[in-house]
Amino acid sequence: MATAIAVPPSTTLVPTAVAPSSRPSTPQTSPRPATYDTVNALRSFTVDDYDAMIRAGILDDRDKVELLEGHVVLKMARDPIHDGTIQLMIPLIYPICPKGWGIRVQSAIRLAQAASQPEPDFALVRGTGVDYMTRHPEAADVGLVIEVSNTSLVRDTVDKTRIYAAEGLPVYWVINLIDRRVEVYTVPVGGRYTQLRTYHPGESIPLTLDNSVVANVPVVQLLP
Repeated sequence: MATAIAVPPSTTLVPTAVAPSSRPSTPQTSPRPATYDTVNALRSFTVDDYDAMIRAGILDDRDKVELLEGHVVLKMARDPIHDGTIQLMIPLIYPICPKGWGIRVQSAIRLAQAASQPEPDFALVRGTGVDYMTRHPEAADVGLVIEVSNTSLVRDTVDKTRIYAAEGLPVYWVINLIDRRVEVYTVPVGGRYTQLRTYHPGESIPLTLDNSVVANVPVVQLLP
C-alpha cells in the first residue's frame, strides 16, 4: 500500500539512507585552500550568466555540468542501469502524455528564482518542441519532473527537492533504483514539498497534470 507522509512545517524531508556499499566512494584529494569553504571564496552565477557562458562557448556539450542554486556543478555519473531504465520508460511515458503536453528527456529547464538550470531525466511541459526553439521551459511550463536515481540519489532527494519546490513545480517523481520504489513529492509550500508518498511494485502512481489524473502508471513498469 502506498505510504503518504504529511511533513510538519518544521520538518525537512530526509531520504531513505543509502547503504554504505551503495554510496559512491569519496576520492582522496589534496588539502583544500583555507578559504575554500568561506562564502566569499565561491562565485555564484545567475541563470542569465550561465546562458551567456553557453552562448560564448565557455561551456559546451563536452562539459557535463548543470547549474544548481547558482553553482556550475558536475552531473552525477550515469551507469547502465540508469540509462537502461530511461530507455524502458520512454515508450511507457510517451503514449500516456495528453494532448497539449510534450516530453523532454535530459533537457534543460530554466528555474531563475532558484538560480538553477537542471536537466531532469524527464519533464512534462506545456506545448511542443516548437514552443521551445528560442527558450527553455520555465517553472510555469512544467507539470511534472522525473529523476531516475541511483548514483545521484542524495542529490535528487535533497538538493533537487529543494530546487524544484522553490520554483513551485507541482509534482516531482524520484525513480529510486536503490530501494526499488518511486517517491512522489507534491504540494510545494514556502520553498519545500510538504507531501511525500512512496509507491512500491504492485501499486500504480496517478500521473497528475494541472491537478487532474491523466493516467495511472504501474510502478513495476518503472523499475528494471
